[in-house]
Amino acid sequence: MKKTVVGITVVGKDREGIVAAFTNFAFSKGGNIEKVNQNVIKGLFGMYLEVSFSKTVDVKGFDVEIQNLAKKEKMDVSTHHETNSQKNIAIFVTKEPLCLETIIANVKTLKGKMTVVIGTEKTLESLAKKAKIPFVLVDEKNQQKAEDKIIEICKKYEIDLISLARYMRILSPNFVWRYPNRIINIHPSLLPAFPGALAYAQAYERGTKIVGVTSHYVTENLDQGPIILQDSFNVDPDDTLEKIKRKGQILEANTLVKAMKMHLENKLDVRWRKVHIKSK
Repeated sequence: MKKTVVGITVVGKDREGIVAAFTNFAFSKGGNIEKVNQNVIKGLFGMYLEVSFSKTVDVKGFDVEIQNLAKKEKMDVSTHHETNSQKNIAIFVTKEPLCLETIIANVKTLKGKMTVVIGTEKTLESLAKKAKIPFVLVDEKNQQKAEDKIIEICKKYEIDLISLARYMRILSPNFVWRYPNRIINIHPSLLPAFPGALAYAQAYERGTKIVGVTSHYVTENLDQGPIILQDSFNVDPDDTLEKIKRKGQILEANTLVKAMKMHLENKLDVRWRKVHIKSK
């Protein structure tokens, strides 16, 4: 029988006994812990458990019991059950349209449903609505308030994968830890060179001969998450900055879609902070 895998995320105020409480719960249900990762930043505790079961699991019963434990331990807990069914995708945007346009154009090739577009401003609302995708504006300046709202939206739409389509806002550990290896970002350079928002300008000023892009999973360490795909193009000495930017933006969008497609087809496995492509 094929084993059932359940991902468990635990986020809340750090204190003793949390790890034991949830690992013991997994063991008591006949689970085998295959992955465990925990972090503490400024008193905030985050843990991800990946638990496998060789026997059939009562998913609803499991979720009810772990939520009861979450209330007892005063932690925010969510579970993610790996299935072969269509996954729900959330696209986070700001104002640059090309990544969102490219995802929409390729939606039929993705093993998932574009469930919601979340924007920090209304610039791309019409693009989402034209594609008949719900658009939700989250323009709160306070990061915690904005992320609290986004968390509720993602829970409402039962989001499996988050794609940052040139989303120009930093996500805190409090959010990122809830979606381990399920948030994909696109960066306009071959990391770690030329980091930041002005990557193309830096590359242009330095006279680089090759410009690249990097798609990666998002961690609390900003652009240092596990790399999924990288691609590049050659730069002609006569290319203007605008031409380089346009080429780069097209490559960004295409590379982001490729990474999303591989994730949705369960072709990616993260081990020791590296992404491995599954052979089957």
